[in-house]
Amino acid sequence: MKKFKIKKGDKVTIIAGDDKGTTAEVLQVFPKKDAVIVAGCKTVKKAIKPTEENKNGGFVTKEMPIHISNVKKVEV
Repeated sequence: MKKFKIKKGDKVTIIAGDDKGTTAEVLQVFPKKDAVIVAGCKTVKKAIKPTEENKNGGFVTKEMPIHISNVKKVEV
């Protein structure tokens, strides 16, 4: 298994992509995909079908994974 220096809960800065320069917290790490999910970065809108719980359906915003090479750990 691969080992990363970035772990869940660490503060990171996005160094590439649309959210370049943003500093936020890591929510989840995917070692097999070499990716991390960062709070509030690379968000997308996902359509939700109407169900019994959610009568109207609608849209939900969620974070997508970012490749580990596009983030840099911020020293506290």
